Amino acid sequence: MSTVALGFIPEPLIVPIGNILPSRRLSAGMTISRKFRQIKSSIEEVGMIEPLSVMPADTASGQHVLLDGHLRLAALKDLQLETATCLVAMDDESYTFNNRVNRLSTIQEHHMIRRAVERGVSPERLAKALAVDVSQILKRMALLDGICAEAADLLKDRQFSPELVRALRKMKTTRQVECVELMPALYVSQ
Repeated sequence: MSTVALGFIPEPLIVPIGNILPSRRLSAGMTISRKFRQIKSSIEEVGMIEPLSVMPADTASGQHVLLDGHLRLAALKDLQLETATCLVAMDDESYTFNNRVNRLSTIQEHHMIRRAVERGVSPERLAKALAVDVSQILKRMALLDGICAEAADLLKDRQFSPELVRALRKMKTTRQVECVELMPALYVSQ
């Protein structure tokens, strides 16, 4: 029986922001980008959702080197917050964590938005947190309307354009499934 080694200490750690050292500089203009504004707005509205990834603290200085979350750290600093929730890596990997992270699929995003609304978060508040127009939240909530369960299941782990579901809605159930099966790379965004 093989064992799986954990990549991070299971319990998040609250770390003073002054004790987190970035491992790289943000490129010029990143703090005025749309993505940065979305992250900052999300933290203001609902708090930090994804913890920062850091190395264990240096025994002499108490400083943690940041592995992933440079934009989130910049947003936390911009908001003048004092601490950050961090996941502490258990090994010294030299690759960039972002290159190994699986991004949310389009359908996972749909389910997360619907769950948030079902739990009482208004579409307007979600839109503000994500720095998008409320119409985008409403479209994401209705993503699977008119899509058969089998086609949705085939798409569940993929990132795809909303144009795909608009086209699929015009088709009968069996044709939806056939089309999704025939387009492994079409409409899939990176």
